[in-house]
Amino acid sequence: MKREMSVAGSFYPARAVELERYFEHFSTSYDEDNTLPDIKSRVVIVPHAGYIYSGYSANIAYRILQKSGIKKFLLIGPSHRVGFEGISLGDFTSYETPFGSLSGSLELAKELSETFSLSCRRDAHFEHSTEVQFPFIKHYIEGASIVELVYSFTEPSNVSKIIDFALKHNDVGVIISTDLSHFHTQEKALRVDSVCVEAIEKIDIKKLHSGCEACGIIGVEALLLSAKERGLTPYILDYRTSADATADESSVVGYVSACFEE
Repeated sequence: MKREMSVAGSFYPARAVELERYFEHFSTSYDEDNTLPDIKSRVVIVPHAGYIYSGYSANIAYRILQKSGIKKFLLIGPSHRVGFEGISLGDFTSYETPFGSLSGSLELAKELSETFSLSCRRDAHFEHSTEVQFPFIKHYIEGASIVELVYSFTEPSNVSKIIDFALKHNDVGVIISTDLSHFHTQEKALRVDSVCVEAIEKIDIKKLHSGCEACGIIGVEALLLSAKERGLTPYILDYRTSADATADESSVVGYVSACFEE
């Protein structure tokens, strides 16, 4: 079954040529002032807002992933539209993007389904937190395939066990999707988001629970549990708010991208 695009033309351009311009702009803007870190990583945290707001941050992480040589990814995001107990595993054979189809990794999906008794709740998969990642993956990772997980009400430890299982496969990477605080003033957002950023940077779960307002906090905590268990080293790649794009500091959303080195 094919997973059709549901937020193309709103969260990101629906035409490949426009997407190419976005990615080129993000990379060129970054390279004017920075050097891409010499890090080999197959584990990242990325934001999931409209590309004009958070695409710059996400783009850095995908350039890091591109260097890893990994082709198969476990993509994990929170459900914004549908509330349900547990974790839904996408059973799609392909995911549509403006660049063409992104393959579903059916073998890994079968392993995860059988090991963790996961099934697919299809209405949870028309989800922007994961969909906005599809064009990035298709563009930057030639021959990529994915398993899409969408969670709602579940314990971070349940997600962490799945991450641990995936990372035991040396040819599998993990992408965690989250935005940070929503609709504070710029001043307050910087203060609130610093809690999340510091928690990621120090793999400090206690800190994470001292004020982080990430919509994907379950996925972030799950990854921190796995990172601590596996001895991964975190690197913050970028932090910004929507005010960087709009100059409106009255009500902003925060975004972070990070990677973890083994």
